[in-house]
Amino acid sequence: MKAESTNLELGVIGNCQIAGLINAEGALIWACLPRFDAEPAFSRLVDTEDHGHFTIELNDQCDATQYYRRNTAVLCTELTDRSGAMLRIIDFCPRFRQYGRHYRPVMMIRHLEVVRGNPVIRARLRPSMGWDGTDPDITRGSNHVRYLRSQQVLRVTTDAPLTHVLDETPFVVDSTMTFVLGPDESVKETVSSMGRRFLELTEAHWREWARSLAIPFEWQRETIRAAITLKLSAYEDTGAVVAAFTTSIPEAADSGRNWDYRYCWLRDAYFTVHALNRLGATRTMEGFLRYIINLVAGAEDQKLQPLYGIGGERRIEEETADALAGYRGMGPVRVGNAAYHQDQHDVYGTVVLAATQAFFDERLERPGDRALYHRLCALGEEAARLYDQPDAGIWEYRGRARVHTYSAMMCWAACDRLERIALRLGLDADARRWGAQANTMHEKISTEAWNDELGAFTETFNGDTMDASLLLMNELGFLRADDPRFVGTVNAIERDLRRGDHLFRYSAEDDFGLPENAFNICTFWFIDALQAIGRGDEARALFENMLSQRTKLGLLSEDLKPEDGELWGNFPQTYSMVGLINAAMHLSRSWEEAL
Repeated sequence: MKAESTNLELGVIGNCQIAGLINAEGALIWACLPRFDAEPAFSRLVDTEDHGHFTIELNDQCDATQYYRRNTAVLCTELTDRSGAMLRIIDFCPRFRQYGRHYRPVMMIRHLEVVRGNPVIRARLRPSMGWDGTDPDITRGSNHVRYLRSQQVLRVTTDAPLTHVLDETPFVVDSTMTFVLGPDESVKETVSSMGRRFLELTEAHWREWARSLAIPFEWQRETIRAAITLKLSAYEDTGAVVAAFTTSIPEAADSGRNWDYRYCWLRDAYFTVHALNRLGATRTMEGFLRYIINLVAGAEDQKLQPLYGIGGERRIEEETADALAGYRGMGPVRVGNAAYHQDQHDVYGTVVLAATQAFFDERLERPGDRALYHRLCALGEEAARLYDQPDAGIWEYRGRARVHTYSAMMCWAACDRLERIALRLGLDADARRWGAQANTMHEKISTEAWNDELGAFTETFNGDTMDASLLLMNELGFLRADDPRFVGTVNAIERDLRRGDHLFRYSAEDDFGLPENAFNICTFWFIDALQAIGRGDEARALFENMLSQRTKLGLLSEDLKPEDGELWGNFPQTYSMVGLINAAMHLSRSWEEAL
């Protein structure tokens, strides 16, 4: 567990309540309990000390292979020693239907299976509960150990020899062994039988969920893996969707661009919901609608924050955990995110867009109605009031406020979609009012954000810098793909922001200096835009290249270093997995064409 060995070749396990990250050799190095944004029980990912992990060391190991069981969130790591003995570690978080609901306990299960030979292992179970780097107190039972810190208790129940586990002494694995990590509750049956049963039920659940997806003909496995990852990012209790499971993985080496992404950005959540909707997985949208309805109901003066806690918390104060050295020692480790108090006007369009499908999709148990429409109208009024006012923008600039074109365009989208919803509900007078408002906004944005000299829309009103988010102008319906202004904007963005086969968000200096790494979602946006304007062969080549940049398990982080393809930024990033799904859907041949 040396600091220099840390990278983002990580597997994700989860159950829509908790998640864990496991490195390429099967060590659990990150997990927050009892929910995504809680204190970590395993924090080795953002520390250099030899604790905060659960490692299974195979004596004389010479090889490690990792894979997901097909169409599931069950992760397998196979360790081989020089004599040919092989041990398989199976990691998962239970999730399945029970008593008419989804059973998703605060629990991680680790199976150790002998594949061949007589593997000798050393189990190193070293949780470090909390942000202060303090090791917990330990109490021991006959077949369990409890780790205690303040009000937190982690209980590990196992049929492995507990003395060897606690003393970290080597022992031979001669039969299947199971570790159950969870709350301070007794296991009511044998650990092995419960583990086997939960594994079978969890595998069956995920395979059935994957079967329900309306996937593209091409890139099926890549799409399914991305979809499962997005599903794991939904906190089912409230309907929130986190941007990533981690905090403070730098956007670039030693950049200080270390942020806590374990919260619900309305913008990121919308993109996640929209991507899953495209695949026919609408339940995440229904949960997110519950979440945002509760937020809107509690908002003062209809003002929306860009992000909230996954329980709907409004204050997410930002602090640093100075006891943790950071990813590869590149601190600070931030807890909380001060962007919650920024003005980001695109959120009004984000919420309306997220809700729009509910009024048109006949599959939903609770379709949109007039009550929901009237809640959204209040947000539309805010969008109309704020669309041409300065804000921090989609990229959350901390040191400046300007009238950002993307924010204005999203405010326009709010009014445009409200017109469509009103027509759907038979509210013709409302539809005319929203349509007139949207037209007024469209005209002003088209004038103020256009730069004749560049032949493109720019990042801000009356500006001269480019912003990759404007690649969404066609996707959002603001401009047709064959509109020369959209084609000109795509070309200008390519000239200014493309670095090799990847795209930056922007190229101008910000609060932390010049950006150093590409932003993966922007590359996917560029791919979609190229396809839309008729440059499909280029789009496919860039997409295949992006697929090659994924981890061995098919995941992506937020950022990528163009020079060598190394992944940076929080992980796995929902934005990036969304981009993969959308590009696959845009580029793939249809099933009818293929068959």
